[in-house]
Amino acid sequence: MSKQTRDRRILLTSVFGPFGVDDEFGRKENIMELFHNQVTKAQGVASFRFHHRSFGLYFIAANIDADVTVLDFPSRKRFARELRRGSYDIVGVSFIAANHDKAREMAREVRRLSPETEIILGGHGAAVEGVELSIDCDHVVRGEGIRWMREHLGQDPGAPIVHPALRSTDRASILGVPLVDTPANLLVPGVGCVNGCSFCSTSHFFGRSYTPFIESGRALFETACRVADERGTDDFFVMDENFLKDRTRAMELLEAMELHQRFFRFHVFSSAEAITAFGIDNMVRLGVDLVWIGFESQSRQSLFAKNTGIEPRNLVRDLRDRGIAVLASGILCMEHHTPENIQDDIDFLVELESDFVQFMLLTPVPVTALYRDHKKRGLLKTELPLQEWHGQTKLAYHHPAFTDDEPEEWIKKAFRQDYEVNSSSMLRMVETAIRGYEHLSTLANRDACLEARRRQFEKQARFWRLILPAVKHHAVNERERRRADALGKRAEHLFGLRAWERLAGIGTIGLSMLWKLRIKLVGDGIQPKTIATRCRQQSTGAVESRFMRQSSPGIPSARQLPPAAAAFSE
Repeated sequence: MSKQTRDRRILLTSVFGPFGVDDEFGRKENIMELFHNQVTKAQGVASFRFHHRSFGLYFIAANIDADVTVLDFPSRKRFARELRRGSYDIVGVSFIAANHDKAREMAREVRRLSPETEIILGGHGAAVEGVELSIDCDHVVRGEGIRWMREHLGQDPGAPIVHPALRSTDRASILGVPLVDTPANLLVPGVGCVNGCSFCSTSHFFGRSYTPFIESGRALFETACRVADERGTDDFFVMDENFLKDRTRAMELLEAMELHQRFFRFHVFSSAEAITAFGIDNMVRLGVDLVWIGFESQSRQSLFAKNTGIEPRNLVRDLRDRGIAVLASGILCMEHHTPENIQDDIDFLVELESDFVQFMLLTPVPVTALYRDHKKRGLLKTELPLQEWHGQTKLAYHHPAFTDDEPEEWIKKAFRQDYEVNSSSMLRMVETAIRGYEHLSTLANRDACLEARRRQFEKQARFWRLILPAVKHHAVNERERRRADALGKRAEHLFGLRAWERLAGIGTIGLSMLWKLRIKLVGDGIQPKTIATRCRQQSTGAVESRFMRQSSPGIPSARQLPPAAAAFSE
């Protein structure tokens, strides 16, 4: 590799803030908080609050031989300042379709302040048709970016992928109570999905195929050990569209955990058919804490092979009985929906009694089969600004049964119904953890794995139940107040209640009241902090920073591993 290639300076950046506001570049509904935007948004002060970083940028930075800066959630001024002082050869901008105009403005700034710099567009926004014409750029990356960047820089695209040690969330809080535990680690076993649901941008963005970053369960275990030791927690959020689909790999991971007596915990995405094939009891042993399942629509279940032959209510009940929280996702204003039948699908999703429910409007995102079909049939709302393509207020296609304003009303109604019928997701999470603890406590022959899981459920239930007094104080209705009171007594019967725990519970009421006052005075928007991460190239061409230390027998030491990027915030 030539010195000129190695010395190139690269800036990888997300789009600029502020987020979730109405301005010339965005809309207030496009909030930079996954749960508060799409899952618990109607739960007010009880909504789950946290930010996710632009994970793909960090993976690219850790896997190319160059001096790289990752700039996440910058302001426009901060981005411009970085351009002026950085002398960058390449600027890569990652965005989604709804942030198209922000990406265009950033490209303009690059041309104005650093006209010789090469501009590369990536992320799901790269799938927007004609994006190379609407945004001044040199290259558009559609699909997996690590190999593309390596090839573009003249490096080996097939070299092993380094998994950086990253936290999954920032600034997490519930009911105004900051979660002081170390945030879970991020784990990305691969990208894409073979199921190819017509609306799924992830599946189609990667060509309806799955590209593994970590191919075996043994390698997955080794990666988890290193990341966990680097960050100090054995909890993981698994960014993989259908993690349990590769049953062999997941079972190898479980076998390695049992062999080394190291029992991680995972939040995963998986389809109903993959869960059924893997087995719920195996999920308990694997340490699955939460699973996100796409049920989509009960009235059109035959449209989705992943749900064929599965009784959703029984599946959700069985998962929660074993301590596995469920996030059930559904789609509203599908083509078969009318004002007369859409309530049936809302009722179906609410009656699942899952811990969380995600409601989204059917949106033909560019690159998907749904988008191509709607375009062919002339249904796309080409006049609708891309800022509105976020799936929360307006439909991006012409629906004969709904006026422009009706979809937003239906989605608000759905979220509110779930909250009023099933109470806050926080209460449901406490209940699920207790159910899991009770289930394992009844088993007479617990091995080391199941005993570890029982202790984990106890720890989780004891921690979450501290927030129950705040849940009761801010209950949506009398039913939730009774449920919170009964659940608190159930937890006290199982675990007792120490004096400090009683005081902590009272303290959560105070914190929640302060948070409610904050919302009343200044609104509930939380802007993510700008995060700048520098990956410095050493003379050997390796990226300079920390990685993971040895933790288990047979696990390679840090000296054998390429290092990952260290971060600092500004």
